[in-house]
Amino acid sequence: MNKQALFEYLSSDANQLGLDPIAAHGFLTATVVGKPLPNWLSAFFEGADKQVPDEVKEALIAWREELYDTLKAEEPIELPFDASEEAEDFSEEGDLAAWAIGFVDAMYSDENVDWFDDENTEEDVAMLTLPMVMLSGIDPEMDEMRDEETLAQMANALEDNITELFLLFHTDD
Repeated sequence: MNKQALFEYLSSDANQLGLDPIAAHGFLTATVVGKPLPNWLSAFFEGADKQVPDEVKEALIAWREELYDTLKAEEPIELPFDASEEAEDFSEEGDLAAWAIGFVDAMYSDENVDWFDDENTEEDVAMLTLPMVMLSGIDPEMDEMRDEETLAQMANALEDNITELFLLFHTDD
């Protein structure tokens, strides 16, 4: 199954448990940049991955490997939307929110994997993941800070923050 067929599946009614293509990109990005998430495929399908066709799972694995290889080659991950565009949709239904929700879902999908458990990196992780949390809209305490200018700054920081998170978790420096 190629990526286009995967996107069609993720967008279809057959995908009862997984994320849409934009949220899937966010989810897979988080599994690549953050701490190892051994059961990411199960988390992606809310524990029902055995009900998903093998070719779908294989295509997701390949897509995840592509994202990892991009970062490993010191290239930025290309987001599935234009995060720098002034007219970006910051609504809960927009691509930015969908992507950020996918990212945050992966971040917190396994209670045994805590991105914040190292006191040496805890503050960096909090700052680097702030745009994802704020853009996702999942933290009601941040609602008062969700103005257009702040959200635009957060969106513009995504690509760099993804790379920084990858370096933080995957290098010894």
